[in-house]
Amino acid sequence: MNVIEINNLTKTYGKSRGITDVSFTVEEGEIFGFIGPNGAGKSTTIRTLLSLIYPTSGSAKIFGKDCVKFSPEIKKQIGYLPSEVFYYDNMKVIDLLKYSASFYKKDCSQRIKELAEIMDLDLTKKIDDLSLGNKKKVGIVQGLLHEPKLIILDEPTSGLDPLMQQKFFDLLEEENNKGATILFSSHILSEVQRLCDRVAIIKEGKIVTVEKIKTLKENNYKKFKIETIDPVETSVFQLPGVTKLEGNGTIISFLFKGNINRVLKRISEINIANLWIEEPNLEEIFLHYYEREA
Repeated sequence: MNVIEINNLTKTYGKSRGITDVSFTVEEGEIFGFIGPNGAGKSTTIRTLLSLIYPTSGSAKIFGKDCVKFSPEIKKQIGYLPSEVFYYDNMKVIDLLKYSASFYKKDCSQRIKELAEIMDLDLTKKIDDLSLGNKKKVGIVQGLLHEPKLIILDEPTSGLDPLMQQKFFDLLEEENNKGATILFSSHILSEVQRLCDRVAIIKEGKIVTVEKIKTLKENNYKKFKIETIDPVETSVFQLPGVTKLEGNGTIISFLFKGNINRVLKRISEINIANLWIEEPNLEEIFLHYYEREA
């Protein structure tokens, strides 16, 4: 079953960029990555999905229900962490969290304590006195305190130190194991690579591709680095399927997609000192997608 279904979602804001014909689905129980650089349309898509803003055209469903028509009902089962968190500054953390919990008509006090402990958050402090990272932790606890079925995270790790990021990822995996579906938006590819099953890449408000992370890495490219005994012209490797060809004398590197034997045949004609073939990381694949689209 699909927890999220987005169909040709379009949001235009006069001259500034919104999103155009965005479509993808997120299956129940998966951790789905939504990646693109800042300004690509990730937050606009998420805000439209949550009916915080309304689409110009197209539609979105969560739990099979139209996001605009059934918004209040759907929101009870969603945990949302926006990329920017703003609060009533003179409230104590615990009061804010209790206030948030009151919307869900269930006792969340035990869960609040557990989450605050995991995230190392002092519940007695005033929000005004918190650092950016601690405000982010408040947002995380607030998004998870009612044990939502769907967790939507917009650039969730900005402001968290590496140790906290690790704890946060562990927490997300735990929620996912308990059955929660997660939509994770980020411009940091290593995060997405680590957590997600599938990923949608967005560029300038349009979806470029939706792929399994595994497929993105496997089917796409191999990264070659060749050290030769004598200097060689890079043009030797100008073959179909070769991109990002770089070299200086005895070191040549490139990405390759296609029948690997073509490259190996070319390599066999050269005196080589060393050879590395590896999977590119998502960062490199991602850049390639962007360039190809461009």
